[in-house]
Parts: sequence; C-alpha cells; structure tokens
Amino acid sequence: MTGRLYGVGLGPGDPELVTVKAARLIAAADVVAFHAARHGRSVARGIAEPYLREGQIEELLVYPVTTETTDHPGGYQGAIDEFYEAAAARLAAHLDAGRDVVVLAEGDPFFYGSYMHMHKRLAHRYPTEVVPGVTSVSGAAAAVGRPLVERDEVLTVLPGTLPADELADRLATTDSAVVMKLGRTFPQVREAFDRAGVLDRALYVERATTDRQRTAPLADVDPASVPYFSLALLPSPLTGELPVADRPAGGGDASGEVVVVGLGPGARHWTTPEAADALATAEVLIGYGPYLDRVPANPRQERFPTDNRVEAERAAHALELARSGRRVAVVSSGDPGVFAMAAAVLEVAGRPGFEDVPVRIVPGLTAAQAVASRAGAPLGHDFCVMSLSDVLKPWDVVVDRLRHAAAADLVVALYNPRSKHRPHQLGEAQKVLLETRSADTVVVVGRDVGGPEEQLTVTTLGDLDPETVDMRCLLIIGSSRTRVGAGGAVWTPRTYPG
Repeated sequence: MTGRLYGVGLGPGDPELVTVKAARLIAAADVVAFHAARHGRSVARGIAEPYLREGQIEELLVYPVTTETTDHPGGYQGAIDEFYEAAAARLAAHLDAGRDVVVLAEGDPFFYGSYMHMHKRLAHRYPTEVVPGVTSVSGAAAAVGRPLVERDEVLTVLPGTLPADELADRLATTDSAVVMKLGRTFPQVREAFDRAGVLDRALYVERATTDRQRTAPLADVDPASVPYFSLALLPSPLTGELPVADRPAGGGDASGEVVVVGLGPGARHWTTPEAADALATAEVLIGYGPYLDRVPANPRQERFPTDNRVEAERAAHALELARSGRRVAVVSSGDPGVFAMAAAVLEVAGRPGFEDVPVRIVPGLTAAQAVASRAGAPLGHDFCVMSLSDVLKPWDVVVDRLRHAAAADLVVALYNPRSKHRPHQLGEAQKVLLETRSADTVVVVGRDVGGPEEQLTVTTLGDLDPETVDMRCLLIIGSSRTRVGAGGAVWTPRTYPG
C-alpha cells in the first residue's frame, strides 16, 4: 500500500496563517518536502517549522537555477524540467515505501506554486490531497487594508514577466489587479502601471504578513530594493482614497465623519440594518440620554449622553471629534430628519472650521409612521407633520399653520403635543382645529409606540382629553375622509371627491 501525497498551502508568511488542517498534516507526515534556491534556505520550511516534529524525514529540493544562466543543453527550461523529474522520483520512492509525503508550498499550492509540478507528475499515480492556503494576494490586501474587488468588479492576476506593453493593456482594462513575481521585473512593471494611467493608485507590498513586511505607494519604490517575494497591487477603485501607512488604533486619521442615525420609534426591530451598521462601526456615540440608552453598550465605544435642550452644543461636539479623525454617530429617535438632530448637525456644520467634516444622514422609521401602522392607514392620503412646541418658533406661527392645515383638510400628525412646561397648548390647538373641523373627526393617540408601555387610543376631536396626553404621545388628526372600519382599523381613502 502506497503512501499519500499532500500539497499543503502555508499562507503568505505568518506561521499563524497556516490552517489547522495544514498544521495537523505537517505534524503527522512521514516525509516533509520543500523547495529552496541554491543557498538552501527554504521560506516554506521557515513558515512550517513550528509544526514540524522530531524524527521526520526532510527532503530539501534545491533548484539548479533561479534567475542565473545555465549551460544545460535544454537551457533554463530544460534544467528545470530535469530537476522536477528528479524531485518527483525522490518523492515517489517514499510513497512507494508507504510513507505519507507533505510538500510545503508558500501561499496556495495551485497559485504560482512549485508544488503543482510535483502534482502533475505524481497525482495520477498516488492518492493525493491538496490543502489550500491563504494566497499572497489576500495577505497583501490585508497588509494595506484595501479591498481587492467589490460588487461586480473584475480582479486580474498577472505575472510580472509579461512584456510591459501587454501588462499595460491588461491593467488599463481591469478594475483591480495584482502583478506577481517582481524582483528584477519591477522596472517594467512600474512602467506598465504608468502607461495604463493607474500608477497613482497602485501599491507595493513586500513579504506580506511577515515581520519584514513593507508597504508603500508603487511610484515611491526604489527598483534596487525589490525582492522576489513582493507584488504590485491595484486595489478596488470603489474603496476610494485610504492611507497606505498603518492607521492608529481608535481612529486619529483623516477618516473621521459624523453619521446622524435614526433609531426608529422604539422597538429594536424597527432600527434599520443600515442604522445598526452605522452604530456598530462608530467609535463615539452622542445623543440625548434616553436615546443612547436604547443602543447596546460596547466597551470600545465612548458615549456622551446630553440633555435634550442642547442640540447645537451636541452637534458641535460631534463635529469637533470627527474633525480630529473619530467616527461619530449622533443618535436620534425616529427619523433624524424629522424634528431631530439632522438639521441641527447640518446647521452647525456650516460654521467656519467644519467645512471639510463629512456628515451623513441615516434615515429611521418615524413616530408618525409607527403610530399610523398600529392604527391602520390614517396617512393614506395627503397629510402634514407639525410640532406643537414653541421653543424654536412662536406660538402664533403654530396656530396659523394649524388653521391652514385644517382648512386644507389635511391629516395632521402632531409631535411634541403637551409637556409640563406647555400644558395648555394642546387644548388651544384642539379649539383651533374645531373652528373648521367636525367634532367627529377621527383622532389617533399613540403613546410609547414600539416601547414597553405602548398604548393606542382612537377617539374624536370633540372627545379628545388633552390631560391624557404627554410628550411620549403622537397624535394623528384625521381629515374629513378618515374612517374607522368595522374591525377598529383607522384609514384615510386614497381618493378624494371631485
């Protein structure tokens, strides 16, 4: 019974990137084979050394030539082919004797690896298994922190041994590319990137994932310093500009931004996936205390709860932190663009000093939508949204707008209906609406919708008791067409009589 042949990928250089399966097979093998140049030092063996054990047979397969000339009658290719035949015969002798043989391969065995030459000569004769490994391409992308491809982009892998003209043509027609086998080919590879017009976004990675790793813009690399174990990387253009140098932990670079995030009205499942992602990737959370309490604690994030009446100060604090390189999420309930923090942040962002700070708004389910959904479909036709608070606008403006909304027969969603400091205003608003609206007009009162104390009341404009309403409520005042169905659902028809 013969032994089994294994082609085992070791990854790009870091011994901790060797897979669990590869480590197990290396330790269990009778014979471990690895390639090396004529100096005899094997990169593959160095990676695998933590997993080797005493008593194993080691087969050092030394290339007769690498980049130098040869006097072999068949030239370079003849010398290499002869070497591969002899190496395969040495491994076959072990396999015939029943010994399992692991052939070590940097990166992945089938990705520009030497193992494939053993595989072609032996796999049809002996039981064979190939164990994939992390490629140098993946290691290089991780080293510079740049995605290779996104969505429908195309990644092209090219050998640096191609003529510069062909390299340039291929680089100019792909989204992302990796050029392998640099070393002495580097000058023509750099020239190809320049001809293709992509040198400005090309990166250089040397000995990725090892303690000798080096990264730099390709245009800045001295050709005399480039070893064989390096590659040129053209990352995804969708990623945008990112620094090549290592970014300090916790931010501190130019990637700061403010994201104003809507949590929705209460229940966690009403927070959108986009909002959840923005919260998860933030380094700093800022917001009104009760709203911040709705976001699960994360020890790596800083949290700055504030009072509800300091929107401008809260916005300025967020923008200052983002200007220093922090990723800041400003938290709002409901939708941040509806009587919430989006407008406050954008207003402060217009001040001198904040012009270059990016601000992004992530929408949320509004309280009006949440209450409407619980009641049925009272917002099924034209409606308006108003706040009864006179903190930021005069009360006479509120009254005037209420009269016009009532006269226009719009459904009206009322935010901030009644507070301890404004206990009389909802009653006054009720009287204003009754000037033109029937006392039978349908009214929906939603309290803490989506929260643990959710209550929904359907009443009429005439029977509405302002004393039962507080700031945790939202009111929907129906139009003349709003109805209550037989099952209690409230709805406003989509048609309006001519």
